[in-house]
Amino acid sequence: MEIEGNVVDVFEERIYPARIVIQGNKIKEIKRIDSEQRNYILPGFIDSHIHIESSMLCPSRFAQVVIPHGTVATVSDPHEIANVLGIDGIKYMIEDSKNTPLKIFFTAPSCVPATTFETNGAELDAKAIEEIFKMERIVALGEVMDFEAVINREPYIMNKIEVAKKLGKRIDGHAPLLRGERLVRYISAGIETDHESVFYDEALEKAKLGMKIMIREGSTAKNMQALIELAKDYDCFFVGDDVTVNDLIKGHLDELLKKAVELGLDPIKAIKCVTKNPALHYALPVGLLRENDFADLVICSDINNFNVEKVFINGELVALNGESLFEINPIQIKNTMKTPIVIPEKLKIYAKGEIALVNVIGVIEDQIVTKHLIEEFKIKNGEIKADPDRDLLKIVVVERYGHGNISVGFINGFGFKDCAIASSIAHDSHNIIAVGDRDEMICEAVNMLIAIGGGLSFANKNQKEIVDLPIAGLMSIHPPKEVAKKLEKLHALLYKMGCKIKNPFITLSFMSLLVIPELKISDRGVFDVNKRSFIPLISSLR
Repeated sequence: MEIEGNVVDVFEERIYPARIVIQGNKIKEIKRIDSEQRNYILPGFIDSHIHIESSMLCPSRFAQVVIPHGTVATVSDPHEIANVLGIDGIKYMIEDSKNTPLKIFFTAPSCVPATTFETNGAELDAKAIEEIFKMERIVALGEVMDFEAVINREPYIMNKIEVAKKLGKRIDGHAPLLRGERLVRYISAGIETDHESVFYDEALEKAKLGMKIMIREGSTAKNMQALIELAKDYDCFFVGDDVTVNDLIKGHLDELLKKAVELGLDPIKAIKCVTKNPALHYALPVGLLRENDFADLVICSDINNFNVEKVFINGELVALNGESLFEINPIQIKNTMKTPIVIPEKLKIYAKGEIALVNVIGVIEDQIVTKHLIEEFKIKNGEIKADPDRDLLKIVVVERYGHGNISVGFINGFGFKDCAIASSIAHDSHNIIAVGDRDEMICEAVNMLIAIGGGLSFANKNQKEIVDLPIAGLMSIHPPKEVAKKLEKLHALLYKMGCKIKNPFITLSFMSLLVIPELKISDRGVFDVNKRSFIPLISSLR
């Protein structure tokens, strides 16, 4: 097979017309030609840090939606399903990914559990990490989220890092807002990448210390505009991290490339961020448009808008004009919910006095960091209730693994009234998390998920809707457009109820992530991330 077009050479940073000869699964020859070409031939795109589970699609369905956008490979951290099912969850991801042409590589999750301050379904110690590294497609130690434990050189995490070093594996980091001497100590443990930078100076400091900066542009955390200048001088990666099915249908790395160019980055430098840079860092068997490379390539109409026309993986045409050309058969698993239904009495907050000062989680739009607010509540009949007129709603975490824990707090920023939502996607332990202004509705939303094995739910006095996610309460086996349509319906209902947040469910999913400042909540209570400790919900009474 022969293909002609303007070849984008990411090594010499040049573009020239050429004829590519593909033989089997590899490029046999690239020969310069004189004729003017309309299309551009690029190396296939690599998302080097993405959680497939956050798409709400199982790996095979995920492949169906991203390949038409030019994605030929991912490095995926399966710590979401591993927190639910342990090694069995990782095996599921590997096996289901084999159903597709997408080259899905995985990292060995370092954070199962993410911290010791929440209840999850499994624990992967250093011995387990060494076993995981023996599996196929495992290329690195997954993001080391508990940076405080690394800084303090706590054995439980350092032992995992030492396993990766012994086996010559890359080590991914996770260092939100970490600076100065603490950052130096974190990096000195062997951490090589970071995808959590929010500010340019923060990312620059990390890059100067040798870290590879992953510029993230996901469904909630959007950092490209702030960090794009860094890609002019350093070998950065563009990553999605957490991207919902609705956004993936619109675009994946092709959209990130387009935005990077719009923000002023040279197109070839942008392309390197999703091809050469991650492929060489992780030593991935993914083609980079050289002779004898795997024939993993993308044909675009231009390199400003990155409109993908054709995608080849291992020399096979796998997507044409936005449609995948392969069939899949998703693997299913059993219900993983082990919790009884929740009753309103379990959600009540009793207090004495007239006024309570309460620690409240403050949502920040397009970020997964939060604010630590202290708000005044009136105590009525000995009870503190949600105050939707001030956008102070209840947030609830229901532990799903059979231990019976339920915690209740308050949150500001969602904006809706007279309804509740719940999700069994709650990073990283994936207990059920819910927000609402009425206890009865919160219970309705939670109990709907318990009954079906997990998903996303909406409840008010007139209507109940759900997106079922039967794979560990995280992923669907249904076609991407079907899942997206259900999610859009939930979003539309919430917007009618006054919701202020563009992606309310993915935002909600991060409110229990205890390694991202400032205030979060787990099944054990309200957690001050900066102090690394639980704090009382009620700050003071009078």
